[in-house]
Amino acid sequence: MLTGIGDPTQVLGANVTSNYFDLLGIHTVKGRNFLPQEEMKADVALVTRSFWKSKLNSDPMVLGRTLTLNGAPVTIVGVLPDLPISWFGRDADVFTVKPLQFPGETQERIQKGLSFLRCIGRLKPGVGFSQAQAAMAGVSNSYRTARPDAVDNSWEATLVSAPEDANGNLRPAFITLLCAVGAVLLIACSNVANLLLVRFSGRRREISLRMALGADRAGIIRLFVVETTLLSIIAGAIGFSFALWAVSMIPKLAGDNVPLGAVTGLNWPILVFTLGLALATGLAMGLYPAWQSSRADLVDGLKEGGRSVSGSRGQHRFRRGLVAAQVGLSVVLLAGAGMLVSSFVRLSRTQAGFSADHVWTAGVGLPPSQFPDEAARARFAETLVNEVNNSPGVETAVVSTNVPLTGNDASSPYTPESGNPVPLNQRPLGLTRVVTPGYFKALRIPLLSGRDFTERDNSSSQLVTILSQSTAKKLFPNENPVGRRVILGSANLPVEIVGVAGDVRSQRLAKVSDVEFYRPFAQRPAPFLFVVVRSNLRPEAVAGVVRSALNKTNASLPILQPSTLQQIVTDSLGQERLTMGLLGIFAGVALLLAAVGIYGAVAYTVEQRTGEIGVRMALGAQARDVMQLVVRQGMNPVVIGLILGLVATVAGGRLLTSQLYEISPHNPVLLGATAAVLALAAFIACVIPARRAMMVNPIEALRAE
Repeated sequence: MLTGIGDPTQVLGANVTSNYFDLLGIHTVKGRNFLPQEEMKADVALVTRSFWKSKLNSDPMVLGRTLTLNGAPVTIVGVLPDLPISWFGRDADVFTVKPLQFPGETQERIQKGLSFLRCIGRLKPGVGFSQAQAAMAGVSNSYRTARPDAVDNSWEATLVSAPEDANGNLRPAFITLLCAVGAVLLIACSNVANLLLVRFSGRRREISLRMALGADRAGIIRLFVVETTLLSIIAGAIGFSFALWAVSMIPKLAGDNVPLGAVTGLNWPILVFTLGLALATGLAMGLYPAWQSSRADLVDGLKEGGRSVSGSRGQHRFRRGLVAAQVGLSVVLLAGAGMLVSSFVRLSRTQAGFSADHVWTAGVGLPPSQFPDEAARARFAETLVNEVNNSPGVETAVVSTNVPLTGNDASSPYTPESGNPVPLNQRPLGLTRVVTPGYFKALRIPLLSGRDFTERDNSSSQLVTILSQSTAKKLFPNENPVGRRVILGSANLPVEIVGVAGDVRSQRLAKVSDVEFYRPFAQRPAPFLFVVVRSNLRPEAVAGVVRSALNKTNASLPILQPSTLQQIVTDSLGQERLTMGLLGIFAGVALLLAAVGIYGAVAYTVEQRTGEIGVRMALGAQARDVMQLVVRQGMNPVVIGLILGLVATVAGGRLLTSQLYEISPHNPVLLGATAAVLALAAFIACVIPARRAMMVNPIEALRAE
């Protein structure tokens, strides 16, 4: 908490070792990094450039200026550049050099092991991950020997690369979107190649005349490549205009739970790459048709005169192959988009185990200088809850150390009380939520058996806990756990079970928390808490109520990260929404491109076969027969593409498995619907030129021939 600069406010950052930024290769833009002798000894801080500009008004005398953080003064010694959100998180502004200082925890408990440290390192030149992992195993063994009572000495150290650590959970989505972009690019390329091949085939007489007048083959190819390159430049300019709008929409799709940062403009290196790619693909797609057209027989081309030309049999096969490839890739994209949409709908309708409607929440930090012990924190929480509950329009107000789906989760080692309890460092960890009485009522979490917490559950009474239903089944199968005891936390004290609550999806909507304990806030008060209020008032009005209650309790404390619980639930689906939305757009573009490609190929065939159609109709063929002929020949490559696309979707379904919720990547209904949609689009694309063929006048067709 930052005080002394306007209203009290929250600032985000971290306590780091003195060599942290030197190791990452991050240098200050003003001042210096931390010094080794300052670690755990000096009250100094580094701030980011954005903090310097927004909070300190770009003060030129910022070095040596004092800030008050959590009630303690610190001196600014340097200004850092703005930091990447994927590594440092959102709005990380202030860093201090006391990594082993954790507000609200005693040194004794910290030394026993707390999972709040994040360790990073840079490998020596020539040292691989496997070598480093082997070395870490030796370090872990030494730690176990030296600290046999530490809670964390049974954990195995696992090394991951920095990019994997920052973006590991987003990797499947990134790979999916990269494949989708590649598929759309291939569809567009095949479409362009097909249309250019058709166009150049229709210019065989022009090509023959040019060659008869002295043009060589290289010159003909160069002419047509220039035309396709110009087409690519125009298309790239149109795509650039669309990209300006599309990029600004991505953060809105993603929500706050995807580390995209303030993506409001195009990344210029990426823009240059994509424009270069568009130019290169246009050039490549123009080369083959231009080369094929330049191989035209000079005498035959001049003899053809006004006769329509449809290209060689090999070109016909090549064009049909391109159509089949477009359809196949479109099947894959449409099927993937359909699966993600179905998965997202199911996930968004999943019962989370709590009711998010009309619930407002915000954080409040309790600085150690004002709340030095657990008793002070417990008194503050009780007073604040009473003040809010006595306010008009409030149904229920409670305090909790964490709120579902925010990521602010804490875990404790646990084991059932028995004659030979499992050693502390071998116990599993379970989610632990510390709450005040009324929490289950506020969030509409059903209490299945036993009782709720009361004001009598305080620091001087028996330690108690409430289990989730899954926890009760896991620890006490086929038994009533109420009245039994478990050992929670590192203090090795028995805790009595007084109730069983319904399961809650606390960490992810896609998964129920396997183990979750609830503890009374008065028995384990924390230095950071969330105020949770159920009310029919508007969120702004609830914020005003809580601010008024805080002013009566402790006016110096700011309200941190106010939000509705419904918005938190919505934001938790940010990654799924982003992937679904982008893949859906790509699938729509693929469907449109495939339909245009099929229409163009069939329409060109009808135009080139006008004479043949006239002869058929002159010999007695009916209009219906002509339509069936055109549609059948147009749909043949489509059917092949559908089969290939369905096979590819089934084979590559594993790519989407980790991103789907209660949907199989081989779902026959979705695959059938995808095939039906594409078949219908292709059929319409074939019917339009087929109807034109039905209207051919045999006499005019033969006369033109």
